[in-house]
Formats: sequence, C-alpha cells, structure tokens
Amino acid sequence: MITDIHMHIGGEALGFHMTKEMVLEVFEKYNVGYGMISDCDGGECDNQHNIIPEELQVTQEESLRNAVEFARENPGKFCVAAWIRPRVQGITDEFCNIVEENLDIIKAIKIHPFASDVSPVDKRVIPYIELAKKHNLFIISHTGGSEKASCENLYRAAKMFPSIPFVMAHMGLGTDNSQALELMNKADNLFGDTAWVPMETAVKAVERFGSEKMFFGTDAPIDGVDTYKCNPRGERSVYVDYFEKLPQIIGDRAYEDLMYKNARDILNVYPAK
Repeated sequence: MITDIHMHIGGEALGFHMTKEMVLEVFEKYNVGYGMISDCDGGECDNQHNIIPEELQVTQEESLRNAVEFARENPGKFCVAAWIRPRVQGITDEFCNIVEENLDIIKAIKIHPFASDVSPVDKRVIPYIELAKKHNLFIISHTGGSEKASCENLYRAAKMFPSIPFVMAHMGLGTDNSQALELMNKADNLFGDTAWVPMETAVKAVERFGSEKMFFGTDAPIDGVDTYKCNPRGERSVYVDYFEKLPQIIGDRAYEDLMYKNARDILNVYPAK
C-alpha cells in the first residue's frame, strides 16, 4: 500500500499546474491507497519572496475549504493539510472554525516558509502551531531554499512544541540532507519525508534511527501525472528507486513502515473506518 503524505492541488500563481483531475489520475495509475493534500493556491510569495499580486491571492480559508471539499468528494482517498498564510493574513477565527469543523478530514497544518517568507518560529506562525497542538494535528513544513525555510528553524519549532510531530518536507530541498538527519537525532518529534529526497537518505535514516522516522511523500503531481516515474522531459524520478530498489535494501518491515504504517501509526493519516 502507498500512503503519500505530501500531495498538492492548485498553485497556478506559484508557477505550478496541479489539478484535482491530475491527482485522481495519479491514484489510479500508480495504485496509491491514500494521500494527504494541501492547496497551493494559498501561497503568498513568488520565488523572489515578492507578495503575489492581489488579484491572484486566494485566502487561506478559501484554499482550505477547497481542499476539504475535494477530500469529501473522494471519501476514503484523502485527508488535508491546512495551508497557512501568516504573512498576508495571520490566523483568523474563520480558519480555526473550518479546522474545528473538519477534524475528521484535516490532519495537519502546512507551513511553507519559502512561499510565505516567514520562519516557523516567527510569532505570526506560533498561533497556528498552538492550534495544531489543541487538536492533535501534526506540522508538515517545506524545508530548503532560504534561511527562513531551513531545517534548523523547524527543529527550533519542534523543540518548542515537543508533543507535536513535525515533518521536514524535503529534508532541506537541494541539499545532501545531512543537516536534516543530524537534527532528527536531536528531537524525538522531528521527522522527514521523502519528497525529492534520494533513496540513499532514507536508507541512512533507517540505519541510524530505525524505521519510524520517515514518511513517504512526493509533491505529486508537481511534475505531472507521472511524478512517481519521470518529469515532463522523461527524466527518471528519484521515486523509482523507492519502488524498485529500496525494499530489497531495508527489508519488508521497514519498507512498510515508510510507505504507509508510520503515516497511520504516528500521524493518524489513514482512511476513516
């Protein structure tokens, strides 16, 4: 079974094209059992950290309602990570109410320090983490690409809230992931996902920490319906190694933990009964 904890819809203003239809096609084509989605239309900044033009902005409440609606239209397939907008909006009563009304579907708060240009330990983000703590949600945060999006800053947030699982999406995108691995060793509640992470890093994590520190996540369908296999130019995806090589390297038990059991047992990410 595959549980992908890092999937998206939306994102046109950020330069991405990830439709609901594409996500459903990924499920069908690659036999995905369950996924957690966030709506990238909640992004606040472009790659130069400039605020997206107002006419292209989507509120965090609208973004969250859209993701929840999609999950409810496809029962048993999706849960939701609530994308936040700490720089432009900040936490609101309406956002909190949507979360509280949909706790059967919403399992995480999604922080994107690069697309918000706001650190996870910024005072504007802390109320969202407190909301996660209140409702036993976990935090999944993009890491990599800027100082504010560093693994170190997410580690600092994890130390401030030791009862909440914190997932380092990408484990420092574009790096060798060594800092992420070191920080995972220093905080019991700090984890990694496999989104654009070479298989070798997952092997190192299993060797160092056992099989319960990593979750399978991919960013799909950021490279199209075939994100699991290749990019639009036909170049081989890092995820092919996870399917073709990793089971033989780490063994069946550890592989099952990575691919779905950790999501179920640690993050409460699994289809409702």
